[in-house]
Order: sequence, then structure tokens, then C-alpha cells
Amino acid sequence: MSRRNLLKTTGIATAGLLAASATTQAKPNKKSGSDPFRYCLNMSTIRGQELSVTGEVDVAGKAGYDAIEPWLGKLNDYKKNGGSLKDLRKRIEDHGLTVESAIGFARWIVDDDAQRAKGLEDARRDMDLLAQLGAKRIAAPPAGARGTVDPMAAAKRYRALLEIGDEIGVVPQIEMWGGNPSIGRVSTAIYIAIEAGHPSACFLGDVYHTYKGGSDFAGLKMLGPQALQHFHWNDYPADPPLEKIGDQHRVFPGDGIAPIADITRGFLQVGATPVLSLELFNREYWAMDALEAARIGLDKMKASVAPAL
Repeated sequence: MSRRNLLKTTGIATAGLLAASATTQAKPNKKSGSDPFRYCLNMSTIRGQELSVTGEVDVAGKAGYDAIEPWLGKLNDYKKNGGSLKDLRKRIEDHGLTVESAIGFARWIVDDDAQRAKGLEDARRDMDLLAQLGAKRIAAPPAGARGTVDPMAAAKRYRALLEIGDEIGVVPQIEMWGGNPSIGRVSTAIYIAIEAGHPSACFLGDVYHTYKGGSDFAGLKMLGPQALQHFHWNDYPADPPLEKIGDQHRVFPGDGIAPIADITRGFLQVGATPVLSLELFNREYWAMDALEAARIGLDKMKASVAPAL
């Protein structure tokens, strides 16, 4: 491909991802008052309490969150067991919540053609379910990828996923997992998103994964509102060290060593106010009452961004 054609193909996505101005789709739902962020509960945070889907929604509503980020595995089980998506949507809305994103693991990125075709069908099914709940986005991590996937091939596959999202009305967000051989750094995820050449391409960031992958948080300042629509909010301790730290070591925002205030200032500098979603896998929090853990998490999220406002 010539340089001219490459620039033509990727120009729209590049402008949207890197510019400080956003497309209509990317404009955040700002709240009134001094805090422009919306706060979301990722259900991993209370996963260990083994609540029902409706119980998780009730916890988020009672704790005072603005939104939820459910996991597709649990939603699919709810549906298979006779749960009504219409009733669940009403429950979510009655609590004043929105479904800003959801966690799925469809194998859209893998090299094997048959597995990838099935992965895209799985993603279509997941997005259709989410659309019935009024969801806006879905995570698109490098699930199932073995070894390194060529970034240009990943970009083509991500575009195919985005086109399915266009049909359904749910946006897949390219997600990096720190240290993953295919998408293990912020720069790799953004490269794939840009090369996909699709106006809805965006990035699902994560404080812990940015650290685990070795990316500098200053790099997030090169992104804009289109890229930064939803961000997993958490913190990490000084010990264990980087090479040994895992998901289970994540802590409440402000309880670790992550430069939370600097990250928040970076968002505001580029005009981005992503929905901040509390995603933790800490077994100590799973041992707590779910509502107590959710309330503490929300208080600590708000306190963590306050110094930057």
C-alpha cells in the first residue's frame, strides 16, 4: 500500500483517536457540578460474593454508582436460565444506571480462521444481548491469541468487529492486557485502533494494565475524547514488584502507588472525561459485604480524582 493510500485509509481514525475534539458518538455524558466524571462498577469488584445478576445491579444502584460494567458470562447464564432481558433493563434503569461497557472474551483476534469466525459470531451474540440492555460498548481484548499476532492483521480483524458493532449499535473497544504478547502495551492497542481505519475505534484503558505492560502514563496525553471513552480505574501496590504482580493485587484507587491524580489531569488536559469503571479482583474485598465494598470503592474513586479537579 502506498503512503498516500495508507494515510487516506487511516486518517479518519487517527484524527478521532489523537485529536482533543471528539465525534458526536464520543462525547461524554457530563454531570453537573465540579466533578465531570461518571463512575461505574465493574462486576469483577464484587465477583467473589457470588451475587445474582439482579443482586449486582441492586448493589451498584444502592451504592450510588452512575453505571455498571457486567460480564457476558454471567449475563448469558442469566438469559439461559430464563431471565428476562427486558426486566433486567428496567431494573437497571429504575436504579438510574446505564450499561457503559461489558466484559467479553470473544476470540476475534486469533490467527486460526475457524476459531476467528466463531469468535466473531460469539461477539455478535454478545453485542445483541447488550443492545437489549441499552449497553454502549463492549471490551475487545486479545482473548485466545497464542504468541504474537501481527498488528496489521489485528487491525483488519478489529475493523471487522467494529463493523458488526455498527450493525448492532454497540462499540467494541480495543483492550490491552499488560504483558500480553499480542496487545500488551498502550501503543500497540492504539496502533491497531488507528490502522483499523474506522471512525468508532476506541481504547479501553486500565491503570493496572498500563503499569503491568510497561507503558508510561504520560503517553495517554496523546489521546483524545474519541479514544478515551471508558477507563478501568484501580491502583497497585509497590509490592509485589512488577514482574510478580497480578490482577489479584489490585487495590482501591488511592491505596497504592499509581499516579492517579496525574492520570486524571492528563485526561482533562486533552478534554477527555472517560467513564471510570472500578475493576478489581482483590480477594480481601470479595470477603467483604458486597454493598460495603462497592460504597468504599466509589468513595475512593471520587477521592482519587479530586486533587486533579
